[in-house]
Amino acid sequence: MVRLEHSNLVVNALEPTLNFILTAFPGWQIRGRGKMPWKDGTRNWLHVGDDNYYITLNDNGDGTIRDLQSDECGLAHLGFEVDDLDQLVARLVKAGYPIDIIGRAHPYRKTVYFLDPAGIQFEFIQYFSNIPSERNMYGGESGELLRF
Repeated sequence: MVRLEHSNLVVNALEPTLNFILTAFPGWQIRGRGKMPWKDGTRNWLHVGDDNYYITLNDNGDGTIRDLQSDECGLAHLGFEVDDLDQLVARLVKAGYPIDIIGRAHPYRKTVYFLDPAGIQFEFIQYFSNIPSERNMYGGESGELLRF
């Protein structure tokens, strides 16, 4: 068995990204938090998630997130499968988080992208089929990406 257990992100401040994640996933909670020595000082960290998956957040990041429109190396986005994409989008928009991209129309899935306050892009995807060949059908998209 192989599964992705967690992602580890460095941000300037924990709370803005934490609030975004908890708005997207209200069933998640802080699993643990603390401080650790880092360079010439300390870094605050926390784990936010459920019993099976989590995201580690570390503060005191230097600089900014890479330009997502560029060809720079680095993380492009984190993708999460959800059961009810419309409900998740409504929650985030109501909380003041603007949609970044609405994915191209596809017969078996729908995707929406948001940027958290740190500039990290999150993709949320809902599948409309349990058949792997339909879920993983590439090239079935139509229309353009809607960037906001």
